[in-house]
Amino acid sequence: MGLGIKSRLKRTYLKGREVQKIAFLRLAAAAGVEFPFYCPICRLPAKAFLPKGLIPRPNAQCPYCRSLERHRLDWLFFHGKTNLFDGTPKTMLHFAPEAAFKGKFSRIPNLTYVSADLLEGRADTALDITKLPFHDEAFTVIYCSHVLEHVPDDRGAMRELHRVLQATGWAVLQVPITAEHTFEDLSITDPKERERVFGQHDHVRRYGPDYVDRLKQAGFKVIIFETEDVVESESAATRYAITGRRVFYCQKDY
Repeated sequence: MGLGIKSRLKRTYLKGREVQKIAFLRLAAAAGVEFPFYCPICRLPAKAFLPKGLIPRPNAQCPYCRSLERHRLDWLFFHGKTNLFDGTPKTMLHFAPEAAFKGKFSRIPNLTYVSADLLEGRADTALDITKLPFHDEAFTVIYCSHVLEHVPDDRGAMRELHRVLQATGWAVLQVPITAEHTFEDLSITDPKERERVFGQHDHVRRYGPDYVDRLKQAGFKVIIFETEDVVESESAATRYAITGRRVFYCQKDY
């Protein structure tokens, strides 16, 4: 038997076991078995989430859909605080599409969905976020999560996001806040040094709370939603493993 066939058989076997496990979890939850964790994206309970990060964060990643804390909070925010799912026609631009959201946005009724990434093959279109190939006010919704900390000209990117957002539209523009004040040094190009200074080998800055000032300078009005503004209770936030996070909700400021 060839190695290719063996590999496919193994993947099929493992996928079958995963499907069985998910079916068992759903039956157990329906029967009243309580699990300490629950992912609102894939809607599966779990005994524990997986650690994730350079300095591993406990219970960070869903073992099924691979969502992280920020993904789960954003998903709840989209459902509870926006009009994304109300069925009215919209256009959505989504940067660096996350595996946890694969297929979910494209299935929303009356939503024209465009995913984008700097690299070919990772999304519907490859583009430079600082030079978007779209006309003014092309999108009703923009979702850009943990992208801008990778972009040397983040201010240029913010201006472009503002340009292609419709006057009545909204954007969720997430970045990690890991400093008291934003600092950057574009002369640092060594991946190991970037990891030491910025926390990740492909980051070019650390953002502080003054991230909001950059958004405002680009023309946005910004509303910050804390976890407790989005999740129904502290116990639910703990079960979703998304405590202590925030959403940067942006609209055009006129």
